[in-house]
Amino acid sequence: MAEFKLARRPRQLELPPAKTWGGARRGAGRPAGPRPAVPHIARPDHARRHPVHVTIRAQRALPSLRAAQPFAAIRAAIAVASNDRFRVVHFSVQGDHLHAIVEADDKKSLSLGIAALKVRAARAVNRTLGRHGPVWSGKYHARALRTPRETRNALLYVIQNWKKHIRGARGIDGRSSGPWFDGWTKSSVAPPMPSPVAPARTWLASKGWRERGGGPLGHHETPAAAG
Repeated sequence: MAEFKLARRPRQLELPPAKTWGGARRGAGRPAGPRPAVPHIARPDHARRHPVHVTIRAQRALPSLRAAQPFAAIRAAIAVASNDRFRVVHFSVQGDHLHAIVEADDKKSLSLGIAALKVRAARAVNRTLGRHGPVWSGKYHARALRTPRETRNALLYVIQNWKKHIRGARGIDGRSSGPWFDGWTKSSVAPPMPSPVAPARTWLASKGWRERGGGPLGHHETPAAAG
């Protein structure tokens, strides 16, 4: 009887590892750097009955926003920023940032309204200064105002914010909506030009702050550390 031998399985040769562009290797990936100034966190829903205190900061390379030309450009942008769903009701311009109290019908209207204001103001400032590039730095900060006292404090913080930055400031800030404000303890004559801000529609921003938040604002009052 013939013997049959099993054929030997050929030995598989190991190939050298192929060079690739991926994988975890030293120095791979995005270079390490500082974290963004404002984290990308989803903004909360917005209720139309709540005014919102908004702060927008400028690039450091810009001249003072309170200078005549940049301020006039920002005021003009604010004057056309309001519509049926979004309104700028108070504001003040400081050297490197803008404060505003706004009203909006919903979260989307708030976001779109502030974005449009930033774009208009940036284009106007760049056109006035004869420059190109970004004007605002990062995202804006927004805080909803839910009580009469909180709303009054925010009004004082915004309209009289110059007292936090200019030593010895007195009276009404001409770089704000203060000259058109009708909530002072002492009456004042408004400028001849039309008001750049829209009338408040929410109860809190129109009369709630005055009736239940502590009464009219005084020229002598200084904002607290946090608005």
